[in-house]
Amino acid sequence: MTAVNIVCVGKLKEAYWRDACAEYSKRLGAYCKFGIIELSESRLPQKPSEAEIAAALASEAKLMSPYLDIKGAFSIAMCIEGTQLSSEELAKKLEEAAVGGAGTVNFFIGSSFGLDPEIKRRCNLRLSISKMTLPHQLARVVLAEQIYRAFSINAGAKYHK
Repeated sequence: MTAVNIVCVGKLKEAYWRDACAEYSKRLGAYCKFGIIELSESRLPQKPSEAEIAAALASEAKLMSPYLDIKGAFSIAMCIEGTQLSSEELAKKLEEAAVGGAGTVNFFIGSSFGLDPEIKRRCNLRLSISKMTLPHQLARVVLAEQIYRAFSINAGAKYHK
């Protein structure tokens, strides 16, 4: 069974976001071993300098690196400049990753300042949920739903219309 992880910076603060992610996590249990890995967020001042932001991103990248080092994993950087895919196209990517031997698929979500360039460089795919800016908590829920939808599409389930 494929392992699918959302590796993200920060915790979900509101119960309704946690509940939504928990629901999709439960549903995904039928298709994959799903996990959400919450990494510590770097603390920055109210108006951080470019150097402070770069240092924070580098620090967060160090926490993400072990998940990039998983042998045979397919890694996806979630970033605004990434490719936008339809639900069907995401389903196909996940299927191709599994057929290609990826036992693990990791989706990386950075902090509000994004992902360190090294993380993006090391990923197999850069993916954007939308050209619109979304709160990180909502992006995590949308991503979990789309992962569930992708597995439903690949299984021929009725969830996707």
